[in-house]
Amino acid sequence: MSRSPADILAAAVSAAVLVAAPGANAQDGAAERPTIRDLDRAPGILSSGPLNAITDVAGVKVGQVTLRSGDSVRTGVTAIVPHGGSLFRDKVPAGLSVANGFGKLAGATQIMELGEIETPIVLTNTLSVARGIDGVLDWTLKQPGHEDIRSVNAVVGETNDGGLNDIRARVVTAADVVRAIETATPGPVEQGAVGAGTGTIAFGFKGGIGTSSRKLPDSLGGFTVGVLVQSNYGGVLSIDGAPVGVRLGRYYLREEVENERADGSIMIVVATDAPLSDRNLERLANRAFAGLARTGAAFSNGSGDYAIAFSTAEGVRRTPERRAGQAPVADWPNDRMSPLFVAVAEATEEAILNSLLKAQTTTSVIDGKTVTVEALDIEAVKAVLAETASR
Repeated sequence: MSRSPADILAAAVSAAVLVAAPGANAQDGAAERPTIRDLDRAPGILSSGPLNAITDVAGVKVGQVTLRSGDSVRTGVTAIVPHGGSLFRDKVPAGLSVANGFGKLAGATQIMELGEIETPIVLTNTLSVARGIDGVLDWTLKQPGHEDIRSVNAVVGETNDGGLNDIRARVVTAADVVRAIETATPGPVEQGAVGAGTGTIAFGFKGGIGTSSRKLPDSLGGFTVGVLVQSNYGGVLSIDGAPVGVRLGRYYLREEVENERADGSIMIVVATDAPLSDRNLERLANRAFAGLARTGAAFSNGSGDYAIAFSTAEGVRRTPERRAGQAPVADWPNDRMSPLFVAVAEATEEAILNSLLKAQTTTSVIDGKTVTVEALDIEAVKAVLAETASR
């Protein structure tokens, strides 16, 4: 006899409660875990790029270093490289949006003031931001043609992975950051408990790195918007409109869930090949939070919610020649921005969902106590999605 979605859900939740599995401390099984599209759901109305990743934006590369050792090291570095040339010489226009500023984003004020980025964007854990800056400086200063540089604005973001990682050990080194940058590639991006997402937690489940993209039709400009997230925040999880957090009984403000909190942070990095000014890139970054909200984020007092958007378009790049004097610069008009706003909201939502779905259950020892953060139960998620779809 076939079981209803509600029966399947109840069985899955019971199993999750009764079985205290030790969990996996590696991403070995991540390939078997699905993305949201593998579950036949695709948030929004626009098509994705061929990789459904931030690297669908031509020239963008991503590199990751995962540090997972012993009982308590669960951390890493994720680097986003906007283009393959001299980032310091050929700066990219950029915009920054902050929904809640409880975070440590190095380089933020210069992005706000000048509207440009001149280094890779590095993500890591809260107490490793300084090492992130060191690594970006080491990499930038050794590049050919950079012998005369006396000032560099390193962009390093963070979330706090201290729930699963011995964050006070500060194991991330400048060399790890350089390695993440130097191994960055333009192809598929590994998702889940990798890189800067190795030790993160979202909605009480294992969080991590996630990515997605959207491609506008030619009639709307034909541009691509790609998003990469480091998810480490809380609230009431919603997956493509389905109340997964509520149905699984794990969500912020539920009295029965002891110590459940919505604190944490998220870093959202947005890339596009649309020729946007830094002003419109800030507007694009603002709309990324629409996608964050759709996942059920609480935007809590203890959360740092940041979105950085940059454009790779040649026509807006801040080259030495353009910075030397008055120069013509391409500028996509305000009246045609709305489709890009839709694209970034959809890609952000999907990137976050992928960060959760691809992550592995992780166990660590923190302050002498064994801590296990379970990955989302895929069968339970399927049941909630099926139940929602049948209504």
